[in-house]
Amino acid sequence: MNRIKFIKYSGAGNDFILIDDDENKEADLTPEKIRKICNRRYGIGADGILLISGSSDYDFTMTYYNSDGSLGSLCGNGARCAIKYAKLSGIFSGNTTKFMCNSEIYSGEVHDFSVVKFNLNQPQRLKHNFKIKILDQLVNASFIDTGSPHVVIDIHDIRRKPEEPGSFYKNISELPVVSIGRSVRNHKDFMPEGTNVNFISVEDSNIYIRTYERGVEDETLACGTGSVAAALIVSLNRDLTPPVTLITGGGDKLTVNFDYSNNYFSDVSLTGPAEEIFNGEILV
Repeated sequence: MNRIKFIKYSGAGNDFILIDDDENKEADLTPEKIRKICNRRYGIGADGILLISGSSDYDFTMTYYNSDGSLGSLCGNGARCAIKYAKLSGIFSGNTTKFMCNSEIYSGEVHDFSVVKFNLNQPQRLKHNFKIKILDQLVNASFIDTGSPHVVIDIHDIRRKPEEPGSFYKNISELPVVSIGRSVRNHKDFMPEGTNVNFISVEDSNIYIRTYERGVEDETLACGTGSVAAALIVSLNRDLTPPVTLITGGGDKLTVNFDYSNNYFSDVSLTGPAEEIFNGEILV
């Protein structure tokens, strides 16, 4: 067994185990170890693991692992937590940073000790307002890849009972996110890679979001790339002017800013809380 030093971080309730590769040369993060570390009963408990490594060209490299042990795609809240760690540990000076994740270059900045901004690259593969069949009903959905693939569905388009035309969900807190999310995540239209699924509700100018995350295979209290996807889709559907603020499943707020012209999104950013919860060591 190896002794691994870690820091537990939360990005708007999306929680991570951050491991600095320079301090844990013998960590050997196998899928089995990742699953054990992220297990909420037998390990520390987290939605995923952030591995921070040195870089000769940029401030650092971030590798994200899902809690099921698989290598993850881009994680927006994880990136914000990694930026905060890199700032506090002296990996970069000043307030801005550039780093690598999945062979792409990203940037971010620390606004203060609790608010961190992450700049995403240009979203891809936008497919706006199409129908998918789930739970014996046709539901309106949109898809966009914000570094991770995301489906966005307004809960008011989902019927509680498929046979009753007027039985749409009205309150996002009542939505069975796991069962519906799993059916969309594994829908044939999004295989073989699958997709993350975001459910949104616009109420009195507030945008509420709940997310089923691929790789966690459960609802998480927040999803950064999912919040970005939802903000972009809602802005198209409702002609909203950025920045767009969303209220996550855990009650925190995430703010998405962007430019939109000539049918392209650019200068996309995600801003919100990133907090160190505790640190320690674990034997795995």
